[in-house]
Amino acid sequence: MAGHARKPKSGSAQQRGAATIADVARKAGVSKMTVSRVLSAPWSVRTETRERVTQIIAELHYTPSRAARMLSGSRQLRFGLLYNAPRSSYIVDFLMGALDQASAMDVQLISRGCLLDDTDLAVLGTLAGSGIDAIILTPPLCDSPRLLAAAGALDIPVLLVSTDAAATGLSSIFIDEHEAARAMTDRLLSLGHRRIGFIAGEPVLAASHIREAGFRAALDAAGVPVDATLIAPGNFTYRSGLLAAETLLALDPPPTAIFASNDDMAAGALTVAHRLGLDVPAQLSICGFDDSWIASTTYPELTTIHQPITEMATQGVQLLAELVQLHRAGKPANRTIQLPHALVPRRSDAIAPN
Repeated sequence: MAGHARKPKSGSAQQRGAATIADVARKAGVSKMTVSRVLSAPWSVRTETRERVTQIIAELHYTPSRAARMLSGSRQLRFGLLYNAPRSSYIVDFLMGALDQASAMDVQLISRGCLLDDTDLAVLGTLAGSGIDAIILTPPLCDSPRLLAAAGALDIPVLLVSTDAAATGLSSIFIDEHEAARAMTDRLLSLGHRRIGFIAGEPVLAASHIREAGFRAALDAAGVPVDATLIAPGNFTYRSGLLAAETLLALDPPPTAIFASNDDMAAGALTVAHRLGLDVPAQLSICGFDDSWIASTTYPELTTIHQPITEMATQGVQLLAELVQLHRAGKPANRTIQLPHALVPRRSDAIAPN
């Protein structure tokens, strides 16, 4: 009828007040095409521009229109992600980062729990058979020879997380675990600690052995003999940190510092110290590794190694999108990305007691 304004359809972006790609482009000071490239081919956009657009997307809670994607003729990417320890603070942080980036790029992320046993290949096979475009293997699955062999035989890109997998011919994203562990040990040595307890990680994980090697290298460089009784086994869980700390603190004399191979085990060590009435850090220093969410929720907050877990997840999803496009173009490729780490001093370590 003439003279009447047309009402927006119920549930439309205009009616909901939802952000549009034009809103993102305007606020970021770029074209809509650039925003589209950040979402579909982030590797093709300059880092500074990509980071600015990604930040605006998060601020505006922009969600790409699936209808627009379908009209453009492109198919939504589907990535599979296998994890082993759902309660690990590291895995929680990685999953959240991957989910956020997948959402920003309109990638469907399908996660599946997987044990290192006779069922792991079946889980991988079921996921691969669902038509995924790429797969992510997180620790410790990324270090399982049979899973690596099976994943490598798939005709899709594979990304290994937290392991330098150059020898496997698969893509990977990681930090320098050896240098990071050495830096933390050097810090404790600089504070005057000489009896330093070390809680090792899960034996099947390559990072566990690399971190222990970094610990040993720092002691050796400082002329401090490695005392085997000060190295306790763990498996990256809070409970294993409890048990390891009980063993270490029962020694005569006990260590004046404990370096746990991850924050979950360091949190367990803190609990034991509190139960024994030890003042942390005046009587006992405790440090972790990863800088996962648990490191800043303990008392005292943990001095730890910052592993850029969220950035690893973000760049990992972006990298897989690039590799899928190359694979579809008949140009399969693999990439390795080493990200920087940092030592984060907090309140759980101090000068060694007299």
